[in-house]
Amino acid sequence: MTVIVRSLAALTLLLLAAGAAAGSEFTQPWLDRDRALVLDAYEYNPIDWTALAGDKRIVGFINKASDGVPPPYRCVGDETERRLCSALWKRYSVARELFLTRRMMANSLGLEWGAYHLGRPGDPIAQANHFIDYAQPGPKDLMAIDIEENDPEKWMSLADAEEFARHVWRRVGRFPVLYTNGSTAKHIADNRHRYPVLSRLPLWYARYKPDIAGHFPKGNWQSYTLWQFSAQANCNDRRCPYRVPGTRNDIDVNVAAMTAAELRDAWPFGQLVDVPAEMIATVPVPLARRLALAGAAKLTYARVEAGEPLTIMAVAFRVAGNRYPSGNRSTGPRPAAVPLGFAEYQAAQRDAELAMVALPDRNVTGATAID
Repeated sequence: MTVIVRSLAALTLLLLAAGAAAGSEFTQPWLDRDRALVLDAYEYNPIDWTALAGDKRIVGFINKASDGVPPPYRCVGDETERRLCSALWKRYSVARELFLTRRMMANSLGLEWGAYHLGRPGDPIAQANHFIDYAQPGPKDLMAIDIEENDPEKWMSLADAEEFARHVWRRVGRFPVLYTNGSTAKHIADNRHRYPVLSRLPLWYARYKPDIAGHFPKGNWQSYTLWQFSAQANCNDRRCPYRVPGTRNDIDVNVAAMTAAELRDAWPFGQLVDVPAEMIATVPVPLARRLALAGAAKLTYARVEAGEPLTIMAVAFRVAGNRYPSGNRSTGPRPAAVPLGFAEYQAAQRDAELAMVALPDRNVTGATAID
């Protein structure tokens, strides 16, 4: 009997170990060889593309595009200021050339392509225009906004990131992915009433721990879209969660909670994530003050009829207000205006329904009581 018990215990341990080795959505998913991987890089990451092509798990590549706003077009001031301005333009030009080269290499290897903008303090409309003009995203190119921390003195504020995402939608018709860390993602999720768009952007989650099961769900986020699990912070010559051929320890590696085929099908993640139906398809019915004071009020919601999505979104953004009107002019070429009712905008219907709750002239049909 003792032998049987010991054998069963050993078998249980082996099964548990096998399960851990395979990985799950929140515990070392990169150990599951069916999970797709995505690299992201900035201008100082050296890459041997021939070696990189040998790793069949790498499905996508996201490259740093813009950083804040571009240097001033005209270098003025004393000699030191002009030299600094000239150096900034030289770095900017080299980074731009590298960005275009990497896009060509990624496309030639059949990798999904994406670009991210590093958000800085300042006008988010000007930064969104700069990002779009710099990256020139195609219909299948992923876009992302990088908010390193919730510190508006060093990085773009969350309120400005909300406006950045809205303006990207205005120009491109798709939303960007949000890259941020655990504490900032939690703050956004806890304050999702203040950030109705930011809290619904697909989440690119940066956390260098083997297990994040205790961190989801976060508000509207039931899971991550991408999880940046390996970087210079936890990868060195002795130990690294995942080593990518042709790269050094400082390359960022991300895992998706899906297979390669599923990732290619979902790319570029341009829509907002799902939320409960009552948040996007109904509006609260006003309460009589005397009932509210008496504590006898029952909160009710009314269904909302869907309208033409582009018109609804445009009005909602206008109602929300543009706090940076001077930044609406792009410094580069802009795409031609898209007419109302254009077929591509029909995919934004769910996003338009969210905006309807902010409209004063919404059309309410029938009311349903909700305790």
